[in-house]
Amino acid sequence: MKNTTNRKQDALDYHSQGRPGKIEVIPSKPTNSQRDLALAYSPGVAEPCMEIYRTPEDVYKYTAKGNLVAVISNGTAVLGLGNIGPAASKPVMEGKGLLFKIFADIDVFDLEINATTVDEFVNVVKALEPTFGGVNLEDIGAPMCFEIERRLKEEMNIPVMHDDQHGTAIITSAALLNACQLQSKKLEKIKLVVSGAGAAAVSCIKLYLKLGVKKENMLVFDKDGIVNSSRTDLDPIRMEFATSRTDITTLEEAMKGADVFLGLSAADVLSADMVKSMAKNPIVFALANPNPEINYDLAVSVRKDIIMATGRSDFPNQVNNVLGFPYIFRGALDVRATTINEEMKIAAVKAIADLTKLPVPEIVNLAYKAKNFKFGKDYIIPKPMDSRLMSVVSSAVAKAAIESGVARKEITNWDAYHEELQVRLGADDKILRNIASKAKSAPKRVVFAEADNYKILKAAQIVKDEGIATPILLGNVNRIQQIIIDHEIDLDQVEIIDPWQGTEDSEQFANHLYERRKRRGVTLYEARKLVRDRNYYGASMVEFGKADALISGLTKNYKSTLKPSLQVIGTKQGVKKIAGMYMMLTKKGPVFMGDTTVNPDPTAQDLVDITGLIHESIKGFNIMPRVALLSYSNFGGNSGPVPEKMRIATALLKEQFPDMIVDGEMQGNFAMNSELLQGNYPFSTLCGSPANTLIFPNLESGNIAYKLLQELGNVEAVGPILLGLNKPVHVLQMDSSVREIVNMVTIAVVDAQ
Repeated sequence: MKNTTNRKQDALDYHSQGRPGKIEVIPSKPTNSQRDLALAYSPGVAEPCMEIYRTPEDVYKYTAKGNLVAVISNGTAVLGLGNIGPAASKPVMEGKGLLFKIFADIDVFDLEINATTVDEFVNVVKALEPTFGGVNLEDIGAPMCFEIERRLKEEMNIPVMHDDQHGTAIITSAALLNACQLQSKKLEKIKLVVSGAGAAAVSCIKLYLKLGVKKENMLVFDKDGIVNSSRTDLDPIRMEFATSRTDITTLEEAMKGADVFLGLSAADVLSADMVKSMAKNPIVFALANPNPEINYDLAVSVRKDIIMATGRSDFPNQVNNVLGFPYIFRGALDVRATTINEEMKIAAVKAIADLTKLPVPEIVNLAYKAKNFKFGKDYIIPKPMDSRLMSVVSSAVAKAAIESGVARKEITNWDAYHEELQVRLGADDKILRNIASKAKSAPKRVVFAEADNYKILKAAQIVKDEGIATPILLGNVNRIQQIIIDHEIDLDQVEIIDPWQGTEDSEQFANHLYERRKRRGVTLYEARKLVRDRNYYGASMVEFGKADALISGLTKNYKSTLKPSLQVIGTKQGVKKIAGMYMMLTKKGPVFMGDTTVNPDPTAQDLVDITGLIHESIKGFNIMPRVALLSYSNFGGNSGPVPEKMRIATALLKEQFPDMIVDGEMQGNFAMNSELLQGNYPFSTLCGSPANTLIFPNLESGNIAYKLLQELGNVEAVGPILLGLNKPVHVLQMDSSVREIVNMVTIAVVDAQ
């Protein structure tokens, strides 16, 4: 009960804290000057208005229409919540918009409309056609949803798709193709039993029939029993797949000898005995959420030859619509399709199915704690984290639109299109998701030195729940436990240690510190006192293998937090200077900045050593560093001690690290603008792509730069990432947010790995 209450509050806090909701609208053009505003609005805006008036198709050239989708609902069938109305559906629609954005870079306006009849709904949506490039219908009750979609597709000239129907149909169709291949079954011969006759089930059936499944081999059940042609309560849509057979009336009878079961109904309607009665090598798609028609473990225990899929992420073969809708709309928008037709849906099905058979990128394996996903019974469809879905599915859909004659724009250079798709997702927090995936693949023990703080404890709960790390908490036990109780934080069975009270390890830790510092004025008595300090004790735990990484610094300044780790752990062999690096998550991708926290005024050789540490760390994130050494001068354009130091450091780096992509000294704008650099200094080794690693001449400039960028640039800062210590220690910014703490713990775990 405690955990459920805590999760409920987490969800409410997530949606309410800061700016309410999950989405915002931001300008895509400069708005900083009077000239900008005159171009954005009056009088400049009149020019694109008149161009569109003369050539209506130019609306795609001068406005956001071509990348804008409406997610529209009347709230009559929201998730598993039922008819809760349009206002209560808004969090779901915002969430759908968020998925469109993070998976396919499609902008969304969510529209919750108070329309309870087909005519009302259709009239509202039709009136909005000039605004949008596409319409995603969502959570509309059946049978209303069928007629709404049919009419809108017929009467509008932009792509319209009801994802609850077609998304599920497309993903399960891909899964069915692959499952049948693995089980040596032919679509035209399989005996199919369907439990459920709602919007998703109807769409699945229609698409399966187009792929080759025979109507005479199919039996469908709804809440009132078998869908039979003798029934008088069925609408025309369901009558299309009604059976005329009278010898079968129950699901139990239908399951005997069945090859495939598709469940889009309710939990536990399928028994173990029914699964046992199926044909050899059965296929079961039990997609009711949150609890499937039959428990996964039960099904696979009674049939070793089964292939099973569910709607849940904690079992193999999750049927998740996010594998389809973002990329289907992406492809449709990119060729300005007038509709999403059957050819485009089938192209998406085959693209998803074919992608499953290709070698899986390591980052996907890491995301799901798997050693090696491989096409087989437990991997019949791709995972949502597979970044290849964007290019593979979107391209297939775009090609199908062109070939079927519904595209108003042709793509001729497909290689360039694939590259454009990859660039679309180069920003945001994708790198953090990848790092988190790597952390989850082998969680480590992380000691939190300041555990008598709500934010630290909340972060500890999150990394524990997410499988990123095993927390160890340092501080007054009673105080920590009281904070946990007061805030209902779920940290049961987490180790809590109070160094001030002394432990069985304290004497060993003190002796170690004494041996390291006895010629630096530290007596054994003083060492014993020092290890009662949480930062000394936490560093000692890491040094002696009692923990894998240390997180501290939320309530103390950087220097006082770092000093104990330097004295207890020390630096890596060969490292002369430790350094601090920030990862700045910008819209153009991650940018790494150093040294921002440790070395006040490094020499040229110090900068070489620091750059080497930063270079090695960035490569650990599977990113190739492109390093710029910054100054107020470009390539000898100005004299002075700072440009001279950066010129010498650049020369030394090229000599000592011949494989490093590095250049300098240069100004920041030239480092980040490859066209500017190419136009003025075409000899630079950084021409072609901008730098992603910035080395500053001193701590002052680096620290000012990252803090200004963080405050003014709508950029998330991850760090400081401490480099050069012999074991993983990371020092937080004072007063970091819970999210920032979680990010740092994730970095620490990857560091420890």
